[in-house]
Amino acid sequence: MRNKSRILTGILAAALVLPLFAGSALPAEAAEEAKTVDVIFTHDTHSHLNTFSTVVDEETVDVGGFARIKTVIDSQKAKNPDTLVLDGGDFSMGTLVQTVYEEEAAELRMLGELGCEATTLGNHEFDYRSEGLANMLKSAAASGDALPEMVVCNVDWEAMEAAGLNEGQQAIRDAFDAYDVKDYIVLEKGGVDIAVIGVFGKDALACAPTCELLFTDPVEAVKETVADIQKNEDVDMIVCVSHSGTWEDESKSEDEILAKSVPQLDLIVSGHTHTDLEEPIVHGDTYIVSTGEYGKRIGSLSMEQKSDGRWEMTEYELIPITTDIPADAAAQEKVDAFFAAVDDTYLSAFGYTREQVLAVNDIEFCALDDLSLVHTEHNLGDLLSDAYVYAVENAADFDGTPVDFAVVPSGTVRDTYGKGEITVEDVFNSFSLGIGPDGVPGYPLISVYLTGEELRTAAEIDASVTDYMTTARMYMSGLNFSYNPNRLILNRVTDLYLVDADGNRIELEDDKLYRVVADLYSGQMLSAVTDMSYGILSLVPKYADGTPVEDFEDVIIYENGSELKAWDAIARYMQSFPDSDGDGIANVPEYYDSLHDRKVVEDSRNIGDLLKNPNKYAGMILIVILILIFLVVLIAVLVVKLIRRMRRKNADTIKKRRS
Repeated sequence: MRNKSRILTGILAAALVLPLFAGSALPAEAAEEAKTVDVIFTHDTHSHLNTFSTVVDEETVDVGGFARIKTVIDSQKAKNPDTLVLDGGDFSMGTLVQTVYEEEAAELRMLGELGCEATTLGNHEFDYRSEGLANMLKSAAASGDALPEMVVCNVDWEAMEAAGLNEGQQAIRDAFDAYDVKDYIVLEKGGVDIAVIGVFGKDALACAPTCELLFTDPVEAVKETVADIQKNEDVDMIVCVSHSGTWEDESKSEDEILAKSVPQLDLIVSGHTHTDLEEPIVHGDTYIVSTGEYGKRIGSLSMEQKSDGRWEMTEYELIPITTDIPADAAAQEKVDAFFAAVDDTYLSAFGYTREQVLAVNDIEFCALDDLSLVHTEHNLGDLLSDAYVYAVENAADFDGTPVDFAVVPSGTVRDTYGKGEITVEDVFNSFSLGIGPDGVPGYPLISVYLTGEELRTAAEIDASVTDYMTTARMYMSGLNFSYNPNRLILNRVTDLYLVDADGNRIELEDDKLYRVVADLYSGQMLSAVTDMSYGILSLVPKYADGTPVEDFEDVIIYENGSELKAWDAIARYMQSFPDSDGDGIANVPEYYDSLHDRKVVEDSRNIGDLLKNPNKYAGMILIVILILIFLVVLIAVLVVKLIRRMRRKNADTIKKRRS
């Protein structure tokens, strides 16, 4: 009995003590808590340092502003001081503060004010050409302010140096050295070592016509950089800040291609396409995130390391930056200081001030995204294209040749107009891109000539091709057309005609030259249509005598020796509106409260509507289809013959064996 009692006591003691030893015997890494990382990210802020008015869900609202973003970031850092802050590029070009881009580098310095630790180059960082980018980077480096690291891994310096650096390339190379631009950096955040790579996408390069740098393939460059990191660094996580973007067509969605091709990436902050991803895109263990444009929202996420070393996203949110969020006083003071010089250094040359009211608006203009997403006529596009015609035909040294057709692609429009006062700053923000050969910010207008046949081609490109490149959708003054999206590609335009100043219909003559006005950037992109289509779609801008234009800078429109800027054309048009309420300020006319058959969608599947009036492209496509059908039939016949021959051969072989 005593022995049994001792045994029972021993068992109870063991039961109490063994768990203590069992716990201490667990591997150290299993006993530790899983590693976590918090990230806040931005991209495509486009110089929107201040809170601004825009249209959201058909209402005029005030959104964004770096001082409010700073408040949100500081609140997050109060919870986790090791929060990682990243930016995906295109931090410049979009408001009047860009006019001091080279001298002040306000955008990079304000990213530093936010605590951003890494960014990359976007296509619009090249808008002021090589010299402008170089000057901006040097100004930032010399400012003494906290700045984000600049990472971009696919600049092809080797190829450029082999050919000999030109002046612009050398200027950027020197500026890269001054700023200390790297392929990647390694940051330590709360015990987590994170490698951050930067990459510049293919479409971004296509959208940077003044960029003189050469770039290697983004996917291959990131692969090589990841291999270098894995060889030389001991990191827990690899993040890519990419200015490549995502598209609805997954096969063309650059950052999705990157995620699938480089599965070692844990997170891709995806800039360029201004995409709002309410939920991340996931390929394998790689998460792709985007938060839209202009700092209207910023992204916030948390990730936790799994047992296999990869990461799982546990929280994800796009945070609206609204006026409910108080502005950080120090950050706002810094923003105000950058804007203070704009009137004196830039606008005075045009006779404006930043807060000058040009017109009062009671019209509900479409949202900015509608220009790309809803393929029809929009009143905002009507107003902007009409402004080009007005400014050219009312310029001090107008040559008397009327404008037949003015065009504004959706990708050049940067914001819409809300109800209320429209200021000089609002107009500049709506069309803020670029710089002219004069070195003055703002793309100038150009004047070229196209034949009637080429205008038909331009309309067909808009109707058939821009579904795949929505930033190229055209908004026009002087040219009306109808199209059926259900017809054969490149055969969708069903009606096309010019409209004169009195609204009369004028039929196009295929061989006649018509005067076309656009901004310089659009002209430069227009010249790529023929090359990109391998000559199938031919658009050759010309002078009035029919000679092809070789350099679009030769067809810039001047007034009194100065470039006529696109944004100034819009401002002039605003000021020309009648003062309908007698308060001494122009009013946007009711004309823009309705549409005017400039782009009519005929959504018909009727067989007669689908087949009527085929154009030359329809004939070419049908010939290609018939050739393909012929080849398929031919291959099928050959396969059948081959099978029969093999069967006969096998039958003969069997007969011989039996005999």
